[in-house]
Amino acid sequence: MNASFDTRAAFQQQLDEVWARARATLVMFDPDFTLFRLGAPDVDAALRRFLHAGGRLRLALHDPAHLEREAPRFLRLLRDHVHGIECRRTPRALRALTDSFCIADDLHIVRRFHSDHLRGEAVFDAPQQTELSRLRFDAIWAESQAGIQASVSGL
Repeated sequence: MNASFDTRAAFQQQLDEVWARARATLVMFDPDFTLFRLGAPDVDAALRRFLHAGGRLRLALHDPAHLEREAPRFLRLLRDHVHGIECRRTPRALRALTDSFCIADDLHIVRRFHSDHLRGEAVFDAPQQTELSRLRFDAIWAESQAGIQASVSGL
């Protein structure tokens, strides 16, 4: 199933669907995760369910400032599930990357073609459609360093 989107509400609806389908892994890349609503109560609940069931979450981002300032629920989630979540910050050399995506279990993906815009697509039950973005994520991950820590002040 493929679905295109170009609004904030449609993007969030597709993310919600990917998070609901995730069983083992979630990998996400975005410059700052501003539009992912990681601090919202419903997103927190979905991610907690995923992590309680043994899921692993990895985030790569350029700048953690938004999450550190505006997403205290996410910081609590990170603290509560430090074993299941890892966040990495990209090096300066990768800061020009502007796409955005979330992949669940190498089967489902929501991707925005540019992080400054809402235009994108969601694809479900299609491992071949996630492969290129997953390889891209793995390369970004390998170059990145520890980002947000569970001990961030302000909790």
